[in-house]
Amino acid sequence: METITPDPRRWWALAALVASMLTLGFDLTILNVALPTMAADLDAGTGAQQWMADAYVVVFAALMLPAGLLGDRFGRRRMLIAGLAVFLAGSLVGALADDVNAVIAARAVMGVGGALVTPLALSVLPTLFASDERTKAVGIVSAASALGLPLGPIIGGWLLNHFWWGSVFLVNVPMAALGIAACVFLLPETRDPSSPKVEALSTALTVTGLGTLVYAIIEAPTRGWGDPLVLGMLAAAVALITALVLRERRVQRPMLDMTLLTHRGFLFNTIAATLVNFILTGLLFVLPPFLQAVLGHDALGTGVRLLPMMGGLLVASRLAPRVVARFGARATVSAGLVVLAFAGLLGSRTTVDSGYGFVALWLSLTGFGFGLSLIPAMNGGLSALPRDRAGSGSGLLMTMRQVGGAIGIALLGSLLAGAFRDRLDVTGLSAQAADTAGESVVAAHLVAQRTGSADLLASANDAYVHGMGVVLLVCGIAALVAALLAAAFLPSAPHPAESTADPDMAAEESHA
Repeated sequence: METITPDPRRWWALAALVASMLTLGFDLTILNVALPTMAADLDAGTGAQQWMADAYVVVFAALMLPAGLLGDRFGRRRMLIAGLAVFLAGSLVGALADDVNAVIAARAVMGVGGALVTPLALSVLPTLFASDERTKAVGIVSAASALGLPLGPIIGGWLLNHFWWGSVFLVNVPMAALGIAACVFLLPETRDPSSPKVEALSTALTVTGLGTLVYAIIEAPTRGWGDPLVLGMLAAAVALITALVLRERRVQRPMLDMTLLTHRGFLFNTIAATLVNFILTGLLFVLPPFLQAVLGHDALGTGVRLLPMMGGLLVASRLAPRVVARFGARATVSAGLVVLAFAGLLGSRTTVDSGYGFVALWLSLTGFGFGLSLIPAMNGGLSALPRDRAGSGSGLLMTMRQVGGAIGIALLGSLLAGAFRDRLDVTGLSAQAADTAGESVVAAHLVAQRTGSADLLASANDAYVHGMGVVLLVCGIAALVAALLAAAFLPSAPHPAESTADPDMAAEESHA
């Protein structure tokens, strides 16, 4: 087996990567908690809210593959620093924005920065750490991403209670600056000059193909799935993505290296991680409006009430290395997905009168299932890659994950919007008021306040909880399908990195 001479700065370098990933994880959940407030202040319906969330994710997913290759060719540290600088600039634009379109543009700029940071933070790991340390390193970076999730809602909620919503963007500035400083002083430069070139046409096909797909899914509930524009967009997306795959198969050194998908360990670990991301991003999109609008908590209270999910995730990150060492990655990923499926099915039973205790129960299970399935799947996918294709491989893995996230927000958000609109009783309202109330539960509450209609308020809460239940049911079914796929197709034996690592040390590092 190939030996890697340990870099004496490798653990300090890992600290720089942790600072970078913490910044991105922090931003994701801050926005989710801020969306109901922004929807009210900017008069944004569900579709506009989806684009505020998805503009980041679509650009993120579309550019991640070329970003990984840019880092391989021109230096991963250099591209990481550039990515954090772009992310910082986008955050400043978002803080100063005064309408929905400006926020969406700012989120797209931040997506460019995030695309440079995420695959490179992962692709550095195989070059810094030998197989016996890589499991711990992946666990620490995964835990850093996860740690941003509970910090985001709590700090974001406090900011929203004391300042305007733009403060949730402004708080990224010192975080990104810290990440830049850590990369400059702690991270050694690594590169692979022989990696494929970033090809403009393939990049354009990736961006336009994914963008049109998500646009069609977001617009479908409003326009109808049979609308000519929606059908045209779906057809265009299929054509563009097909053209991308066909082109990449003919190129001698492709950006989208389809041969990586012939590694069973890489392929099915990537599929598992993608489906987990689909479920989690959809859940984080639908939950804050329930906690804020339906249960009546403020932004800070909403952030605090997401903590049970993070508690479950931290417990799972502590247990996952031990479970993998004992039972293997296939059993661990499958079990995590089964827990996630149970959490989704349990959550779908939530009613307006359930109370927070029931919600906290299935949130805890969600976090536990997420951590137990995602960390071994990510490590298994990265471990299956040859070292000289770390950038392109991790870029492909993260691209697939973020595509899952983008489609999760778009598809589940659209499902929620359709179910909410169909269930909402707008009897007695003018056509304009009824149309406004149907946009989102936040909009319905505003209309109810203006008209003094207690019936509309009750109907809006009931309709939203019904739509959320439908979304959670779909999430549970998707997790169950993913569990069956993992049990059937993931490699049965643990990777040597997992079997030789000290599980107690790995658990401690993952928890750190």
